[in-house]
Amino acid sequence: MITGIVNADFEPIIPLSIRRADGEVFTQEAIVDTGFNGWLSLPPDAIAELNLRWKRRGRAILGDGSECVFNVYEAVVVWDGELRTIPVDEADSDPLVGMSLMEGYQLTIQVAEDGYVELRKDSAV
Repeated sequence: MITGIVNADFEPIIPLSIRRADGEVFTQEAIVDTGFNGWLSLPPDAIAELNLRWKRRGRAILGDGSECVFNVYEAVVVWDGELRTIPVDEADSDPLVGMSLMEGYQLTIQVAEDGYVELRKDSAV
């Protein structure tokens, strides 16, 4: 189970542990974004600090209909106690956890400042 809290801006925040290239684990807070169907997005400075390996270019259609081209990297994250190798989209925004990373989990959010956020492995999946 992964738990977090809703911040003052009503964003559901969870801690995310990412393994750096040297094996050290770096913990970063990330916003749970149900409108993002990717895995994880990180800003360029975090990607540089983690020394993530570049994989390819990606393309996406944003909410306003515009197209965006971005770099995609590879990272190892600690997800619910297990190591997972995932793609990471580079984005000039706060770190975002997307729906692909949360697949197979039930998301519960108590929508209030300091509300509870829970991701629990869905036994029905």
